[in-house]
This record gives sequence, structure tokens and C-alpha cells, in this order.
Amino acid sequence: MAAKILANLIVMGSGILARAFVQAYRQALANASKSGVAQETLQNAVSRASKVMTEQEARQILGITEQSTWEEILQKYENLFERNAKNGSFYLQSKVHRAKECLENVYQGKEQGNAG
Repeated sequence: MAAKILANLIVMGSGILARAFVQAYRQALANASKSGVAQETLQNAVSRASKVMTEQEARQILGITEQSTWEEILQKYENLFERNAKNGSFYLQSKVHRAKECLENVYQGKEQGNAG
């Protein structure tokens, strides 16, 4: 008999907690939309995702100058990429890769400009 009462209390208690949680969640969503927090968070996420690396930043990451040749850039890239692959960080390795991609676009644009 006591086990049945205890089981009923647990079931009723969990039902009450679940309803309270849903109600609190709905209220939090309503408050966030009223204060503009949701829109601000979404805008920050979009702006971070669309942030493109500049040529200057890419050159700083790879440690090269504007006079560097494409071969020098590839040597620096491979050296830094391998160093971070062995005992560095994935974040730095990613930055090195993005820097190479950025400069690749710049150098391809220069080659097309000279060819045309």
C-alpha cells in the first residue's frame, strides 16, 4: 500500500515539475523576444560566421610580406600546418589554413589581372 502511494506521489510530482518547466521555458522565450535578446544573439552569430580574413591578417599569420612569392607562402604554410598538426592546436592549424586560402584567392586574382 505504501509503495503504491509513493509511486503515485512520484508520478504526480514529476508531472507538476514537467508542466512548471514548460511554462518557465515559454515565459523565458517570451521575455527574450520582448527584450530583443534572441535577435541580438542571432545577429552576433551571423556576423561571426560571415567574418572574412583580410589579406593583412593572413600575411601576419603566415609571417610573410607583400613581396613574398607564392612558393614562399606555400613553404610557410606547410611548415606551420605540420608543426600544429604534430604538437600544436587545431585552432591555430585552422587559422593557418584559412590564411593560405585567403592569399590563394589574392594571388589567383593577381595572375588573372596580369594575364588579361
